[in-house]
Amino acid sequence: MTCWYEGPLAAFDTETTGVDVETDRIVSAAVVVQDAPGFRPRVHRWLVNPGVPVPEAATAVHGLTDEHLQRNGRWPAPVMHELAEELAEQAALGRPLVVMNAPFDLTLLDRELRRHRASSLDGWFEASPLRVLDPRVLDKHLDRYRKGRRTLTDLCTHYGVALQDAHDAGADALAALEVVRALGRRFAARLERLTPAELHTLQTGWHAAQARGLQAWFARSGTEETVDPSWPLRPDLPAAAA
Repeated sequence: MTCWYEGPLAAFDTETTGVDVETDRIVSAAVVVQDAPGFRPRVHRWLVNPGVPVPEAATAVHGLTDEHLQRNGRWPAPVMHELAEELAEQAALGRPLVVMNAPFDLTLLDRELRRHRASSLDGWFEASPLRVLDPRVLDKHLDRYRKGRRTLTDLCTHYGVALQDAHDAGADALAALEVVRALGRRFAARLERLTPAELHTLQTGWHAAQARGLQAWFARSGTEETVDPSWPLRPDLPAAAA
């Protein structure tokens, strides 16, 4: 029987106006589907006119300017519907969804759905649950004592995955997918007997433990920053941006 990391996978990534999931907006997104290792991936892309200015700092990261997005981007409401629909379709087909740092991208999509569609991301997965594979959570749990940062670029270097056009949603999604395949092979003895559904549940606990550890480190260093233990989606806040 084929292990999950050698079978069909999908991946999701976004580029945004910033790093605050409650107030920032999606400016581009991609869903990548690959039926098996070595197969040509299918890349679905969306470009969004967010309706708010894109800070220069964000443009410096992903290269998308206000002018470009206003000229070529679509309005957010239909795009957010299409994104949720695409992720729901992947869940219905039984494909695990790779999302690097899932609480960021999935929560941002949820807030955009609330903002523009008066709906939530959870509502799309009532029939077929979402099974998320987060390379950041998996790597931190399986190789917890390794020193150094664990950004997507760092993980690609560590696992020997090529990353071209970093901070392009399609390129980042594909790289994250390949990292998960490489990670699965490296830790096959610990992962091959687990199903994506079981891994999804386990990652909820692993991420919470990782968040507690980071919170304790912040406390020791005198940093006033709160780490949310929720995974793969942060709960809605009463004062979420409208």
